[in-house]
Amino acid sequence: MKIRQPIIGVLGHVDHGKTSLLDAIRGTSIAKKEHGGITQHIGATEVPIETIYEICGPLIKEKKFRIPGLLFIDTPGHEAFTTLRARGGSLSDLAILVVDIREKVMQQTVESLNILKKFKTPFVVAATKIDLIDGWRNSQNKPFVHAIKEQADFVRDELDRSVYTISEQLFNHGFSSERYDRISDFTKNVAIVPVSSKLRIGIADLLLVLIGLAQRYLENELKTEDGPGVGTVLEIKEEKGLGKTLDVILYEGTIRKGDTIVVSGKNKPVITKVKILLKPKPLDEIRDPRDPFMQVKEVSAAAGIKISAPDIDDVIPGGILKVADIQNLDNVVNEIRDESKLALELSEDGIVIKADAKGSLEALYYELNLLGVPVKKAGIGDVTKRDVVDAETTQNELNKIIIAYNVKVPQDIGSGTNVKIIEGKVLYELIEKYKETIEREKERIEQEKRAEINFPAKFKILENYIFRTSKPAIVGVRVLSGKIKPDLPVMNAEGKSLGTIKSIRDKDQTLKEAIMGQEVAVSISDAVVGRNVSPGDIIYSDLSEMDVKKLREMELTYEEKETLNEIISIKRREKPFWGM
Repeated sequence: MKIRQPIIGVLGHVDHGKTSLLDAIRGTSIAKKEHGGITQHIGATEVPIETIYEICGPLIKEKKFRIPGLLFIDTPGHEAFTTLRARGGSLSDLAILVVDIREKVMQQTVESLNILKKFKTPFVVAATKIDLIDGWRNSQNKPFVHAIKEQADFVRDELDRSVYTISEQLFNHGFSSERYDRISDFTKNVAIVPVSSKLRIGIADLLLVLIGLAQRYLENELKTEDGPGVGTVLEIKEEKGLGKTLDVILYEGTIRKGDTIVVSGKNKPVITKVKILLKPKPLDEIRDPRDPFMQVKEVSAAAGIKISAPDIDDVIPGGILKVADIQNLDNVVNEIRDESKLALELSEDGIVIKADAKGSLEALYYELNLLGVPVKKAGIGDVTKRDVVDAETTQNELNKIIIAYNVKVPQDIGSGTNVKIIEGKVLYELIEKYKETIEREKERIEQEKRAEINFPAKFKILENYIFRTSKPAIVGVRVLSGKIKPDLPVMNAEGKSLGTIKSIRDKDQTLKEAIMGQEVAVSISDAVVGRNVSPGDIIYSDLSEMDVKKLREMELTYEEKETLNEIISIKRREKPFWGM
């Protein structure tokens, strides 16, 4: 039984240096190409053990490893991490959590930690951009443990402070951690490796920690038999001369040209045959960029491969691929069907979510679940009219939402409905858009409610501003609290009805409303100056008990609450239980 390379994913906050770190790992490896260099796979980069020996030479001396190398998934970020699944967990055996040493743990870092926790994936922290610490001396292409010795005391102190802060933040999320060269027991601490992708400092340290962890703690998981191939679909790509192809990370067994394969599909497992099996040409052999691939007869795990096969339109990214034969085809189909089932708890009243892959959908559901957002329907594929209908029939106005994660939304599909469609390709941005949409919707609903019901308000009739005494009375007033508007029922301080406000004017302008502090002229339908109102009187909005019931469910200002209590007191002089 041979041991395969561990598959390594890279996660972290936006702009913390995920892609730069991958580039630095590739660049450092390519620089050692006279000793084998890297092997470029489809969607992945392999750094063979010989290259690791060369890069880490000063750190490992004569030590030898049984692990044949490291296979890095080329697509960084937790979107890729959650989409790419294997055997119910993450495709990655190990992960690098990238943290900018200046910005420390940020929002997406926390999301990444939640994902690593969920999948129980061992990880290493790469504390990036150490070259930006004030006073850092250029130590290009050196291991961190050598470069740090060349730094001034104040630089070392600043680095220690930053590493300590990151360690403290990780502890708050349930992880004990320490700078890697100070750890004696790696089972109890997450290793923090300070690196500079720009100067390629610490790359040797990072590779050494990864290969050491893999050999010490993952060797059993990395054992692979020469059995039927099992892999994860990275993406479906159109290639000139080949048509649609599958980019796959093979993590178990062997796949051969002509093999029957079963792959996760949108509605059911897809059964097809491997027509052509492709690997990229070595970097120094790509003469023609239009022909970057070479055909191979078979490939063993772990590897990134491209498969040309017929009838793969319904295959979903992030799905499982298994090699089958005529004897076990039905069993494999059932296995793929079971693995493709969504284990999500749906609510009767909730939002609709759509994504391009099972892993993406589960990641979106997981993030929404952390926010307490109910989900009514979850599905893989583009947004359809049926989805809009399902969202429209949701009872709660705030749940008339579809979140479309990396899928197509036909133009105008939601027009003529109250359904809000939030679309995007980055998970954390979708969550932010959802939060913003909810805030806007809450505000809109609040405003609509306010428009429908009468609010507590009071105003004072000003002395010397009686323009007409009756039918209707027209008087100058100052609004003392709340808001007055036409058709608002009003009463005097004894609780006697004065009819309604007919109109509000400011000089020659007719107003739709007047708010606290404004002085305006109002006409009051049943007020008679000198009989039921007088200059200096305080007039109140004449609320119904239904108004009061609704108002208790709403956000009121301090002044509105005070005025509401005054109105209730006036009403209870005649009806002691009014408004209860």
